Amino acid sequence: MLTKRIIPCLDIKNGRTVKGVNFVDLRDAGDPVELAAIYAQEGADELVFLDISATEEKRKTLAELVYHVAETINIPFTVGGGISSVEDVDILLKNGADKVSINSSAVKRPELINELVAKFGSQCIVVAIDAKQIDGTWKVHLVGGKVPTEINLFDWAKEVEERGAGEILFTSMDHDGTKNGFANEALAQLSESVNIPIIASGGAGTISHFTDTFVEGKADAALAASVFHFKEIEIQNLKNELKREGIPVRI
Repeated sequence: MLTKRIIPCLDIKNGRTVKGVNFVDLRDAGDPVELAAIYAQEGADELVFLDISATEEKRKTLAELVYHVAETINIPFTVGGGISSVEDVDILLKNGADKVSINSSAVKRPELINELVAKFGSQCIVVAIDAKQIDGTWKVHLVGGKVPTEINLFDWAKEVEERGAGEILFTSMDHDGTKNGFANEALAQLSESVNIPIIASGGAGTISHFTDTFVEGKADAALAASVFHFKEIEIQNLKNELKREGIPVRI
């Protein structure tokens, strides 16, 4: 079995790390550069940086802040928010990102995935999918969860894979910030329907939630924010516990 990855997420708004519940009620969680350095030292496998208001505010990701974060860490670094062209990705990679995450722009123009893969390679392209259940069906949402669509989560995930994306970052909007556990049923179904790695996001509250998402949800990686930002879970403790549970992790 491949090593499971633990990924802290920095949601960025106005240059600060923030965290909310169900994509709203944001509160300050600290300086992103300082947090990034701490997570790299504590044994995080990767770091994700999402400029959560870039699409809504119709602007580009904060390249200078990306550069400062990249300078302080030595682990793979994924950046997302407001990315809609080959040029946007080029700027972020030059500023220290290892991978980019696209979301709304990929749904609006799916060919963007093909273009980015052709230019930068599959391993560089993560497609983030924000979805929630509406009348029992998982529907994709855009613009930081503010714009619902009729697109089915699983259909879109298959198309994303067919277009060459290297990974999917799936956030359950219903679970986001609730600390009640990940959307393991949907995650397991996603893992069955595609062959690329799935990063689970939304709902981490306890160490057992991480165990469950790797075992029941069949996730390849688990992403969390507030439990790490506010020191509710220490990354090293989490990994030690996962190892005790027989889940392969990098210690």
